[in-house]
Amino acid sequence: MYSSARSHRLFTVMSRTVAVAFFGAATALCLPAQTTASFSAGKTIDLKKSLMAPIDLTRPPDLSYSSSASGSDEVASAENFMPRPGADQPPPRRRYGRRTNYSDRWHHADGSNKYTFAAGGGFSLPTGSAAKDLDLSWKFQVAGGYNFNKKFAVLLQWDYDKFGLTGGNLDRQYIRYNNLGLVDDTGAPVSFAGLDGNAHVWSLTLNPMYTYYQGDSLGAYVIGGGGFYRKVTNFTLPSTGVYCDYFGFCYQFTQNQTFDHYSNNAGGVNGGIGFTYRLSRFASQKLYAEARYVWVDNQPSANSTAPGALYPENNKRTGYFPVTIGIRW
Repeated sequence: MYSSARSHRLFTVMSRTVAVAFFGAATALCLPAQTTASFSAGKTIDLKKSLMAPIDLTRPPDLSYSSSASGSDEVASAENFMPRPGADQPPPRRRYGRRTNYSDRWHHADGSNKYTFAAGGGFSLPTGSAAKDLDLSWKFQVAGGYNFNKKFAVLLQWDYDKFGLTGGNLDRQYIRYNNLGLVDDTGAPVSFAGLDGNAHVWSLTLNPMYTYYQGDSLGAYVIGGGGFYRKVTNFTLPSTGVYCDYFGFCYQFTQNQTFDHYSNNAGGVNGGIGFTYRLSRFASQKLYAEARYVWVDNQPSANSTAPGALYPENNKRTGYFPVTIGIRW
């Protein structure tokens, strides 16, 4: 009985195995047949013939266009994409062919500075009757003003012109002092040996300036004006003094000390010509050299006509040539 049950189980397994194998073989035979049929049923593509065929440029029948209807719609749609002015739009492009405008609080539209300054030094040479009393010496000048444009400016100017006194002037003055018959506290005659002196004219003037030529480096201008002039003359005598330092050592020294002084105020005018040299093509700083003639209308005053006034020459009209070299910016 055990052997018949075992035989029945073996028969069942073998039957199932044969059924599965038969089904797989049938499936494998059907797939190649279907693939071949599908490929054979499809249309064969001739690539060479397709590339050599002429192109049909005719309009397809389903394409239509109306200039009255759809054209206006497209224009309306295009207008919606046009940029509108607003804060998010860039500034307009610069127009070339027009003069550039540099105008701001420091510059004019032509690029020139609105304000100008100058400082310089040189020498002053007396002329005319003043040359009999005054001698060549040094000068100093500062100025500031306003440029109306590249060519025209007005400067407010302060000048200090120093002069020496001529030998003839000092000799004449020495005689005048000795003729006074002055004596000191001990009754001894006062000595005027070593008499010396100096003079100066300081002025505050308003001067228009016109630049008639300006190249890349060199320039030329004319300048002139007028204002207030004060002329001062000092006479000195050598004086002996004693100086003691911090450690208690004392030293004797001699220096000139002013003992007589004359002054005169007057109006005056000036005029001249100058040349400039620009330090750089793109810089506003310029070196300048100028020569002017100054005439001061000094007149007799109380200190030149009063008793004891020993130097009337200080109240004579004064003329001189100041030559200045400096920098302007």
